[in-house]
Amino acid sequence: MFFSHEYFMNIALSEAETAFEKGEIPVGVVVVLNNKIIAKAHNLTETLNDVTAHAEMQALTSAFHYLGAKYLNDCILYVTLEPCVMCAGALYWAQIGRIVYGASDTNRGYSLVNAALLHPKTEVVKGVLENESNALLKQFFSNLRG
Repeated sequence: MFFSHEYFMNIALSEAETAFEKGEIPVGVVVVLNNKIIAKAHNLTETLNDVTAHAEMQALTSAFHYLGAKYLNDCILYVTLEPCVMCAGALYWAQIGRIVYGASDTNRGYSLVNAALLHPKTEVVKGVLENESNALLKQFFSNLRG
């Protein structure tokens, strides 16, 4: 059975909503292998008092443990916001097969620095459920300022 990018991005958005409810920047991730979710996570930087506890980092650790491997060549990472430089570096070392993201990060996204931060074999799909991802982020930051 084939699941669409939108199907898995909706699950990542659910993770982002969980982060939102915890007062975390609402970013959610799922890692998929052969249409099966092997890891899901959301930002935990405030909860863990750890600036490296981005959703991608949490999901990568879970995926590595699930597979008992350090490479994720056959996996797809769905994330609601374009990865930052730190996460792009981790995704490079993980050799992730594909990244599908929703909203572009015009302040801290890896592509602002250098799109080649990702592994050369990693495919990237941009803009899946971009409006929904952006809306959640805008609501979060509006509430902070409000």
